Amino acid sequence: MGIYSVELYLQVRLACADGMSQRAAAKRFNVSRDTVRKMLSFSSPPGYRRQSVPQRPKLDGFVAIIDGWLEGDRSVPRKQRHTAKRVFDRLRTEHGFTGGYTIIKDYIREREQRSREMFVPLAHPAGDAQADFGEALVEIGGVEQKAYFFALDLPHSDACYVRAYPAAVAEAWVDGHVHAFAFFGAVPRSIVYDNDRCLVAKILPDGTRQRATLFSAFLSHYVIRDRYARPGKGNEKGNVEGLVGYCRRNFMVPIPKFPTWEAFNLWLEEQCRERQQDKVRGQSETIGERLQRDLAAMQPLPATPFEACDQKGGRVSSQSLVRYRTNDYSVPVAWGHQEVWIRAYVDEVVIGCRSEVIARHPRCYAREEVAFDPLHYLPLIEQKINAFDQAAPLQGWDLPEAFTTLQRLMEGRMHKHGKREYVQVLRLLETFTLADLQAAVEQAIDLGAIGFDAVKHLVLCRIERVPPRLDLDVYPFLPRTTVEKTFARAYLSLLSDRQEAA
Repeated sequence: MGIYSVELYLQVRLACADGMSQRAAAKRFNVSRDTVRKMLSFSSPPGYRRQSVPQRPKLDGFVAIIDGWLEGDRSVPRKQRHTAKRVFDRLRTEHGFTGGYTIIKDYIREREQRSREMFVPLAHPAGDAQADFGEALVEIGGVEQKAYFFALDLPHSDACYVRAYPAAVAEAWVDGHVHAFAFFGAVPRSIVYDNDRCLVAKILPDGTRQRATLFSAFLSHYVIRDRYARPGKGNEKGNVEGLVGYCRRNFMVPIPKFPTWEAFNLWLEEQCRERQQDKVRGQSETIGERLQRDLAAMQPLPATPFEACDQKGGRVSSQSLVRYRTNDYSVPVAWGHQEVWIRAYVDEVVIGCRSEVIARHPRCYAREEVAFDPLHYLPLIEQKINAFDQAAPLQGWDLPEAFTTLQRLMEGRMHKHGKREYVQVLRLLETFTLADLQAAVEQAIDLGAIGFDAVKHLVLCRIERVPPRLDLDVYPFLPRTTVEKTFARAYLSLLSDRQEAA
């Protein structure tokens, strides 16, 4: 029997209900009497119903072998597991299978469907959160690079906070939390995480997480209960996983272009605020309205925020460098060979000795790089002036054109001593700003007062706003003009010279 419409079922049943015989109905509607009988038994087409389990005589003897292979695949990398084609080939080669490829493919598909994991819908109480990191391409300062963005989601209200970093290091995890708490003005009671190695140093045999040192200090500061998803089970923190995808699709398309990371993060904060006006599917209230219940259940902020930095110890090398995570950062040469402490924030590295901060550098996320501050080496170069031309810390130092002119004039007039005086001029940057020193250098060049003392005097006068008074006696290398007192008899020599010429 073919497939008949519900409309035909209705017409046949109505005709028979009015007294028409089944034979007459079959003739009128052009169907068999068996079909009419079935239409009277069912109010709508029942569809095909299998009476018994289909037999697979060529496959049934190999099912146990296939199941064994597929079970063994659970412990191997996903890309090295059996495909239906590989199962078919092995069965033919190793076990003499004579069936077709289609029954193998159908069996494996049905088996995968039966073994798929099922999930229980979860209710999320107010005051709890989930956190994760995502990746996206961005353009910062004209350079296209990968951004790692921290995402914190409040599942009860669907409110979120997002902040981007150049690397997903432990300091970025903690810094993202600190900014998120400041954004909401409160601290969640508990947060669900994955098992990122920045947070979890080790998973013990009993499932207990051994936390990383910085992360433990952070949790203690804010008194947060941490919970963790099972390894590879992102569904256990599905809300924040969805938030990461939402941010990538909505905040990162097209590729964001900003001059600095700070400008980018300010824009992301504004997107998070605007999203609070939205209504999520299935909710009658906006995200912002439901957020109020989250905030009421959350903890107040502590008196001071947590300092999101990695703290290490180190020693200054003979080249006045301190190493942190494969990269070297310079310090003033006066601190050579001393023990120092290092604090690495997401955007800078701070180095100190005892209670004094001695150096600050933008943080470098490359490997085996050297970050120089030329000012750190000028006192040593002044003593070892022969190293001036090849000093690595001075290579690529971008100074205004006036400094190059001053250097050329000093070396031309005073040679080696001129180099030393030029270094002394550069050392004025330890005290004065580049703009003030540049103005003093340009003024010294205009006056022809080429020397360290003149530049220092001029920059001090500029700061104190007094007119300069230069004493040329301190510049013995300048050409001098001798002006003697005039006597009348001196003109007699001019007359005698004229007579001899005549």
